[in-house]
Amino acid sequence: MSRIKSIKKQTENKFLNLYELEAERRNHKTYPYYMASRSSKPETLKINTRENTPDGVIIYGIHGVNKDKVVLVKQYRYPIDDYIYEFPAGLVEPNEKIKEAAVREFYEETGLTLSPIEVLDGYSKPFFTTIGMTDESCGTIYGYCDGVPTNIHQESSEDIQIVLADREECKRILKEEKVAIMCAYMLMHFIHNKESDPFSFLHE
Repeated sequence: MSRIKSIKKQTENKFLNLYELEAERRNHKTYPYYMASRSSKPETLKINTRENTPDGVIIYGIHGVNKDKVVLVKQYRYPIDDYIYEFPAGLVEPNEKIKEAAVREFYEETGLTLSPIEVLDGYSKPFFTTIGMTDESCGTIYGYCDGVPTNIHQESSEDIQIVLADREECKRILKEEKVAIMCAYMLMHFIHNKESDPFSFLHE
């Protein structure tokens, strides 16, 4: 069984850091293994706390009187030097509840007011993103939103276009555009859920 023998922090950055693990494999030999984390110090890594606290939140928001449009952001991302479709999302600040983070981030990125809905814990608890390279986990908040989209609340570092997509547009986006995988799976569900309430699957 694999084990971690030691942890060394490699970088000193505000939002993301690299750690080197001395990893023992099943053959009992040790090798360096590198991972990224939102944690600023080794003792707060999930390796050590054994707690899955959410680093971020992803917001699945539905807009429109007919509940027929999903709120997306088309955001420029440096790792691909291109725009990619995502759900509005952001980091959870210290001592901030995940729903509070969702409402705040949603407003900052889209200018829309989010009204979260209550769901079972299994639908909103934090899940891991890219576990082979990071211990980051994100929870999902679902809700309906009101207002007119605007980018005036976005930070200068953000290059975001707000998109209200109906099912036909979602089909086009999945077929023709770059899409974050968590967003893509939800869009597939949105497209094929023909009920009047797109969130009906959360109440089963």
